[in-house]
Amino acid sequence: MITLDAAAYHAALPAGGRLLGLDVGTKTIGTALCDAGWSFASPAQLVRRTKFTKDKAELATLIAAQSVKGLVIGLPLNLDGTDSPRTQSTRAFARNLDDMGVPILLWDERWSTVAVERTLIEQDFSRARRAEMVDNMAAAHILQAAIDRLVNV
Repeated sequence: MITLDAAAYHAALPAGGRLLGLDVGTKTIGTALCDAGWSFASPAQLVRRTKFTKDKAELATLIAAQSVKGLVIGLPLNLDGTDSPRTQSTRAFARNLDDMGVPILLWDERWSTVAVERTLIEQDFSRARRAEMVDNMAAAHILQAAIDRLVNV
């Protein structure tokens, strides 16, 4: 199941469980995990993109190791809410993960990277250190927004 509807996604996960957030980029996939009670999201490991089958296998390993019950994938919409070429590739990425046996929520990620960058700049991280951290932190930002909505469904 792939959905944009938080209520439908929540219904697919009646017992809660850990969620894995993904910020899908062209070179990396930022990941974040939340607790089973959907309270907080934390950055996890960075997946360096290679071939899709290897990326999928790495995500499958993470899903199994962390007992993940659902995925939240950041959807990079244009500022006016329309699809972009990146949005289309993210939707295709989600479709290719659909056979993993966990529901997938596509979550509007507009401004997530900007918010994370600002936070890291405020904390005085160097440009190089920010580059290392931004994808996983963006995934955590996306996942946190989604679980904040899910607990209020």
